[in-house]
Amino acid sequence: MIALTFALAAATSAFVWTDDGSRLTLTEGGRPVLGYNYAMRLDNGAPELKRRQGYIHPLYSPNGAVVTDDFPRDHWHHRGVFWAWADVRFQGVKRDMWTLTGGVQSRFEKFLEKDAAKPVLAVQNAWFFGEQRVATETVRFSVEPLKGSERKIHFDITLEGVVAEPVEVAGIADQRKGYGGFSMRFAPRENTIVRTDKGTEAKDTDMVPHPWAELEATYGGKRAAVRIDDDKSNPGYPNGWCLRNYGFLGVNYPGLTTIRLEKGKPVHLKYTVSVRSIE
Repeated sequence: MIALTFALAAATSAFVWTDDGSRLTLTEGGRPVLGYNYAMRLDNGAPELKRRQGYIHPLYSPNGAVVTDDFPRDHWHHRGVFWAWADVRFQGVKRDMWTLTGGVQSRFEKFLEKDAAKPVLAVQNAWFFGEQRVATETVRFSVEPLKGSERKIHFDITLEGVVAEPVEVAGIADQRKGYGGFSMRFAPRENTIVRTDKGTEAKDTDMVPHPWAELEATYGGKRAAVRIDDDKSNPGYPNGWCLRNYGFLGVNYPGLTTIRLEKGKPVHLKYTVSVRSIE
């Protein structure tokens, strides 16, 4: 009887990846956790130039709320949990991976690891200026089993140039906002509260350093909070943030400075996303 109980518990908590040909969906015990979009997507009547891949949506809270948005009409380019930059330069030409304009694009190349037992997913994407491959983006994320009402997802992102000339990356300089980097757009919600280590953030801010930020809200009657931690190993820690009460959190790296992606000199970035239900 004890052995049967353990077997049933293991089956209930098991992680499973399913692939529909464009999105990998992770479930735990039959309940959805997240979807990773590895193929190009376009939805909600968005213009063709906003087609994109390489991001997480939907992301679910443990109580079943979808906490991310994709193709919102106020910012077509916002896309779940994503990492992108508005100022990307190669051979003196500036292009924009943030708003998906100017002929620069991240494209899926291959899966590096897909393990449901841990569970872990790792992929290799590449950045293209037109048809020229200029950098690689290796993304690995691991998901912890649900603990009480909270689940943690750990991200490890590596950026590296692949050609002789460096690729330069910076946050947006307009009004010294500095945004660009690891970001999340939240689904439509009610009773939103944004918090940081300094307390409740009633006003939107740019480039104020924080080790973490979180957004708590109610989604279709289900209360949930999502926290993003800027890892202590990251360059610039604690980095500035883009905080928006309309439903956006973003770690601004490299902010108002410029980094160079060079061949043989990878840039490593780590973040943890914690999703918890509030009953």
